Amino acid sequence: MADRMTAGGLLLRPFEEADAPALIEIYRDETLRRFTRVPVEDAEQAARWLGLQREGWAAGTRYSFAVLDAGELVGNVALKRGVLHRGAPGGSPGGETAEVGYWTAGPARGRGVAPRAVQALTTWAFATFAEDVLHRIDLLHQVDNPASCRVAEKSGYAFQEVLTALPPEFPLDGHRHSRPRYSGPRYSGHRYSGKGLDESERPRSE
Repeated sequence: MADRMTAGGLLLRPFEEADAPALIEIYRDETLRRFTRVPVEDAEQAARWLGLQREGWAAGTRYSFAVLDAGELVGNVALKRGVLHRGAPGGSPGGETAEVGYWTAGPARGRGVAPRAVQALTTWAFATFAEDVLHRIDLLHQVDNPASCRVAEKSGYAFQEVLTALPPEFPLDGHRHSRPRYSGPRYSGHRYSGKGLDESERPRSE
């Protein structure tokens, strides 16, 4: 399985221990903290976060890539498979659907980092799991995150439905965007449209 790719001048690779200082600095951003759930405020929390990414790769449930621009960490993009709840591994790796999550470092916003990274991950996922029944990838976000709507559109993820809020963890409604492996009527119907999405799955960009 390839674990490195390029996307319009960006390099995507698995996270490394050396990324810890950059992670801590990136997570000082208030906007990023508002839309993510695992805090990274010091070296211990950074090590825990990096450990979760390694565990996800090993389990086949979360493939997280550091996004670098000229050697600088500017984002994160991840493919989540075999999840029962938002961000919580459960069940077996694989399945017909997966979810993409991402974030962009504050100073790198507005440079097209997220759409390039999401598109690259999507292409990688469908190619990597071509024989593993992956038919659709979803992108979920809260309604108060319009930037993620724009990223979804630029990345080819069409809006599908509004997800109702589930307080207290998900106090706001959300949007589900999706991108099928194939296009055409067969793949836009109920089976692959996600109308049976588990009520526990709720929107966060990462």
